[in-house]
Amino acid sequence: MKTLILTESEIKPLLQIEDVITVVEQAFRAKSDGMVQMPPKPYLYFKKYEGDLRIMPAYLEDVDTAGVKIVNSHPLNPDQGLPTVMAVIVLSDPKTGMPLGIFSGTRITALRTAAASAIAAKYLSRKNSRIAAIIGTGAQAESQLTGLCKVRKIEEVRVFDIIPGKSEEFAKKMKGELGIIVKPANSIKESVEGCDILTTITPVRKPIIKNEFVGEGMHINAVGADAPGKQELEPEILTRANIVVDDWDQASHGGEINIPLSKGIISKASVLAEIGEIVSGTKEGRTGDNEITLFDSTGLAIQDVSTAYLVYNEAKRKGAGMGISLI
Repeated sequence: MKTLILTESEIKPLLQIEDVITVVEQAFRAKSDGMVQMPPKPYLYFKKYEGDLRIMPAYLEDVDTAGVKIVNSHPLNPDQGLPTVMAVIVLSDPKTGMPLGIFSGTRITALRTAAASAIAAKYLSRKNSRIAAIIGTGAQAESQLTGLCKVRKIEEVRVFDIIPGKSEEFAKKMKGELGIIVKPANSIKESVEGCDILTTITPVRKPIIKNEFVGEGMHINAVGADAPGKQELEPEILTRANIVVDDWDQASHGGEINIPLSKGIISKASVLAEIGEIVSGTKEGRTGDNEITLFDSTGLAIQDVSTAYLVYNEAKRKGAGMGISLI
């Protein structure tokens, strides 16, 4: 049996955000139902390079597929013409351990992360949400906005990036692709105040979203904090919000809640649920239009493996990629 090799360019036409939302939502539900194995992800820290490497294994028993992702985060990479985040995924046959596929994981990572945010918005944001704010226009931003538009009828987007010109570039491109109002903001405050759904996608370690920016009824997808020490939101926001995490262990270790937890500003009791519990109906999400809801997204291996399995099946169906005799 041959192992399927798929490059980034080969994967791109195989994935549609709608399909990724479907399989990731199923994976969240399976986690809530106790149908997955997902050990804590270990980190390697490259402090002198301001980067890290993570290993993320998972087994989804309901669809009987397993795999592991190796992914980095190096915020200085764009200075060298490289993506901040790159990944490789190995998909395995649980029955034999045979490596079914080795895939570039960069696009898979972007879309599965966007899918998680879209699912959170579907269950936690107000159904009449129309105005979105995007803080950070890196590799995740396009898929985040595209996914959001699949679950809510977004009419206006305000975008801000600290790098001059990036907000304008992103706004022009996404306005053309989505056919909605996408406009650059002059400040984070201008972008965030009055929005219905806020998505933060930055690698910062000091809060950039002030408590005063966040009004009643807002939903926040906090995506940037995915390692210990990272924090995008002032902790006072978390004391006002109904907090939903993707996974308690990961979020408490390296998500948006990690610093407020360590300082005693919030506790485990402050967390309403894991997103899988909301999806499965085990716990209730938003119950009123005035609530502030917050999804702490750290990124789970079950998202990667479920999306990689989708890619594998699509590639086999369309004859994409190259098979090699690896074993």
